[in-house]
Amino acid sequence: MKAEQVVPAGSFFMSGNEACAEGALAAGCRFFAGYPITPSTEIAEHLAERLPEIGGIFIQMEDEMAAVNAVLGATWGGLKGMTATSGPGFSLMMENIGLAVMTETPCVIVDVQRGGPSTGLATKVGQGDMMQAKWGSHGSYEIIALSPSSPQEFFEQTIKAFNLAEEFRTPVIILADEVVGHMSEKVIFPQSEKLLISSRRFTNLSPADYHPFQANGNGIPEMVKAGDGYRIHVTGSTHDYRGYPYMTAEAQANLIPRLVQKIRGRRNELIDVKEIDCQGAEVLVCSYGITARTSYYAIEQAHSLGIKVGQLKLNVVWPFPEEIIKKWAWQVKAMIVPEINMGQMVLEVERAAAGKCRVVSVPHPGGDIHRPEVILEAIKKSAE
Repeated sequence: MKAEQVVPAGSFFMSGNEACAEGALAAGCRFFAGYPITPSTEIAEHLAERLPEIGGIFIQMEDEMAAVNAVLGATWGGLKGMTATSGPGFSLMMENIGLAVMTETPCVIVDVQRGGPSTGLATKVGQGDMMQAKWGSHGSYEIIALSPSSPQEFFEQTIKAFNLAEEFRTPVIILADEVVGHMSEKVIFPQSEKLLISSRRFTNLSPADYHPFQANGNGIPEMVKAGDGYRIHVTGSTHDYRGYPYMTAEAQANLIPRLVQKIRGRRNELIDVKEIDCQGAEVLVCSYGITARTSYYAIEQAHSLGIKVGQLKLNVVWPFPEEIIKKWAWQVKAMIVPEINMGQMVLEVERAAAGKCRVVSVPHPGGDIHRPEVILEAIKKSAE
């Protein structure tokens, strides 16, 4: 469907967090619940001002657990909802992210990462939540997670996150970082007719014929709004197609594979990797978020030295693009993986490369970004 023009078209100079907030509005978000936490607070502050202007709702909750629950409730009430946080709050959200997966509740969770563990570096950059986004809640499930590298991408990926949440009826995570959230650059907002916005798939069935977890051909049930006369039972327990708890191995075998397969089975539609100068390269830099930006200069310097190096920029980090990594692992000497943690996504690169090329971790504990010369040195050594 075409989007309502709630975001003014044109070029603006703004931070990534502000661009994220405007992207949410453009995508149809009309509910935000959250708790202030650096370095994501500007998202909440911006939406606290903007949502009431367009008939939306902003609520500051008592904590991050309550924030996710409020978003889930608003979603079942028919709204598109979002929350935003950083590392400590993201940890608190994990139980209810699992609830969103189990209840197949579409919503968006933004994590503007900072240095950790614990309180860590509240105002400084980190990328230490990458594996937590995938494995942080308990049980077997699949997650969709995006990683912007600029305010413009933060705007665009927020819209994409809402579309994917509605398409797959699942929570979608945006793994931003402090630098992308706080940097200010030109952001272009297009005319509404140029935006493709996914609407919620409400059922056309009568209340007598509808069941909230009766999957159709693509494994994704249609939804209804609470209060429209449909009987709805939503629980985090293993349940049957009616939503009622059904505590048997048989019910688990019917439910969990469907929740996993609706994402895993369409992973090729979800994977998004920008392949830059890869053809003929001897070394590839595999990076995401602000570290992809840092890598640009190192790659340019390597080119000036005659080194054949390209870049794999991960725009979607989960599902992980193992097929693309595997393809290039056969063709290059090495893959360099810089990230602002002590080595997380490099483990996925190693797994996918399966020994076909060297995989070199370039870790950084956080607080600031990599110095490009550190990445350049790893490139030079790998090209020898």
